[in-house]
Amino acid sequence: MAALRKEIELRREEAGEPIRTIYIGGGTPSTLTLESVTALNQDLPKTCIGEYTIEINPGDATEEYLRGLRALGINRLSMGVQSFQDELLRLIGRRHNAQQAIDAVHRAQEAGFENISIDLMYALPTQTMAQWKADIETALELKVPHISSYGLMYEEGTMLTRMRDKGEIEAIDEETENAMYDYLCERLQKAGYRHYEVSNFALPGYESQHNSSYWNGTPYIGIGAGAHSYIGNVRSWNPDDLEAYIAGINNGTLVRESETLSEKDLYNERIMLGLRTCKGIPLSSICDVQSGREMVAIPEGKEPYLRITEDGRIVATQEGIHILNRIIEELMI
Repeated sequence: MAALRKEIELRREEAGEPIRTIYIGGGTPSTLTLESVTALNQDLPKTCIGEYTIEINPGDATEEYLRGLRALGINRLSMGVQSFQDELLRLIGRRHNAQQAIDAVHRAQEAGFENISIDLMYALPTQTMAQWKADIETALELKVPHISSYGLMYEEGTMLTRMRDKGEIEAIDEETENAMYDYLCERLQKAGYRHYEVSNFALPGYESQHNSSYWNGTPYIGIGAGAHSYIGNVRSWNPDDLEAYIAGINNGTLVRESETLSEKDLYNERIMLGLRTCKGIPLSSICDVQSGREMVAIPEGKEPYLRITEDGRIVATQEGIHILNRIIEELMI
């Protein structure tokens, strides 16, 4: 915490413009005491903040903690629910149960949080379509204005990957995973949610301002071990190793690596990030960066996966989202 606060001080002038969103995230920041969050809050700029988010585990969401966060000016919660099925929560190693998650949302609403986002996961081992539909209905009953949803990815070194490799669990097949995603999109849009990014759904006016900044190429500063920053055409990142991070800060230096993005890098990022959003990317931007004018053709056979809007933008269709990584790769240069 001391190193974190010192880094904020060292980089206070780096932004060069008003800071409009704050997001306290990363691992599980709600493991911090309210006193620690209060101390951190004192160091953060507040003048132009429109959206101030903290990630919270349902098991940490006591009435006292939530009211304390709200009193600090935090106006948005991102809650890692993942599922409302106890057996699935145990399987993925979560420390809360379904009722705790439901109670946590209710307590947050009673504490004055109107802007609440919950995470839901699909394609979990043993998860059925019936369980998935029930999770979505529970989320809708809670009347949260924002839902983020992600299919399970088997990352190297994780518990679930080891269990899969040992044959203790079986991964959901691609067809079922796609069906779960399609149902999610259909049901939430029917309930009035706007599908504004591949994994994000919001009632009108509740789209995440902070996350949208990443997708729109807005500059940002990341504070803490492993945090990334993006200013101008330079991306920099702090060391992942906590001891190295603290040692550097204590020495009054910022031990960071950085890279300057070329025109090609920036072009590819516009493709990668823009096609994840409902706005897509301008057709005029799909061009040869050498001449700045020559159009790049949409890959052959991709007509069902991409469409051109009336205002001249390329957007991924529902079918296209299923193979979006492949499409993006083919459009990159």
